[in-house]
Amino acid sequence: MTDQKTPSLGRRLLNGWTTIAGRFALVQTLMILVMTYGLLIGPVGLALAIGRSDLLAKRGLKAVESAWLDADTAKPDLERAKLLS
Repeated sequence: MTDQKTPSLGRRLLNGWTTIAGRFALVQTLMILVMTYGLLIGPVGLALAIGRSDLLAKRGLKAVESAWLDADTAKPDLERAKLLS
């Protein structure tokens, strides 16, 4: 019968590989996030800031009484109700 306290060579190699792979995965995840931000999100945000784009239409909210926008001006009818269901 084998001793249960000392793991086999295969188990020790697997544990070592799992530790090394976990550290590589952490570094790889951080690099992917940094590159995504640096190449996509950062330049798009910078371009929108330079172009003074207001995608959420927040600049005009101080001048109006309410932020409510009517979404639909069509009159309700049976055909329209059938399309919605």
